[in-house]
Amino acid sequence: MTHSPATQQYKEKQAGDLQPGDFIYPPGDGPAQEISAVEVQNDDFGVAALLLVTMVDGGTVRIAVGSSVPVGDGAGIGPALDPDGPDSSTASSNAAGPDVSGSSTAVPSTPGSSTSSEGDEDAQAGPAVVVPPRPETPPAYTGPSAEELALIPEPDGTPEAVVRAAAANHKGKNGVQVLAERLAKGINTKSGSCLRDLSNLAFDLCIVLRDPDHALAVADLLNVLPFDGNLDRWASIERALALSSFICREAGQTERAAVYEKLLRAPESQEEDPFKARINARVRQRSLNEPNLYDKEIFRAIDNGNHEAEREWRFLRLEALMFLRAHGGSKTIGEDELARRIGNELESVRA
Repeated sequence: MTHSPATQQYKEKQAGDLQPGDFIYPPGDGPAQEISAVEVQNDDFGVAALLLVTMVDGGTVRIAVGSSVPVGDGAGIGPALDPDGPDSSTASSNAAGPDVSGSSTAVPSTPGSSTSSEGDEDAQAGPAVVVPPRPETPPAYTGPSAEELALIPEPDGTPEAVVRAAAANHKGKNGVQVLAERLAKGINTKSGSCLRDLSNLAFDLCIVLRDPDHALAVADLLNVLPFDGNLDRWASIERALALSSFICREAGQTERAAVYEKLLRAPESQEEDPFKARINARVRQRSLNEPNLYDKEIFRAIDNGNHEAEREWRFLRLEALMFLRAHGGSKTIGEDELARRIGNELESVRA
């Protein structure tokens, strides 16, 4: 920023706290501008890295998420920042304290400074920079209690035995048999490919073969695994938890479904830095409000008459809808609408 502290009075605000309606001073010597929209942009690893701030007048400013920026409060903003300009007397008066009408000053003074026009002249010329406290941590994630976890039954035998029992009911179904044969040789929960196979087996059993009981038994082999920070491994566990929530809600087991939904939100409690946690929460909420439901891909497959590709894309849409439902919906899609859409996609992929 090129603003001169000697000629401008402003507060500072962390970039992650900016929101529509705030006034910030863009680079240069112009007046404060009102924000109309704030967009969070991720780096190539999916971590919030940059804020694209759009002003009411259409201008944009890019700000790193860890930056602090000078902000105004919308009162008296304008080109009254040049001490030699026509409004310099007004700016000096506002910086000094209340005007003759008794209205309060728009800029808070720093501790120990005088707000009287008869006070120290240095208090009028110096910067009134107020650095706000660190943003509050989002509401803490509360994991399931021991009593709630007890609603998830212990596996009936070894993990390999659970897989063999699930596949035994579906002889002749090549997809399930190939997965089961590979898993029955030994299940390593440290292996990302093994977790993907378990997750795929649970989905095939439930969605394709309409066997929710065995699907839930297989999924529970994943559901009890903790989040260890490895997002690739967690993706398979997350799928299993969303599927398990769906199965239990369809069966009327709402308490057990709620346990899976709490486990699904485990990554939300991992970030200890309050600022980063707040940014992550905003990014997460945006992904829930604007989910990728593969509309373009599905319509393209329909236009090309490629029914197999359409089915595969609808399968991915179904997974996304189940994930949203396990999160309790979003600000754009409620639970009732999600239930309706899930029913439609189930009919499509099972046809």
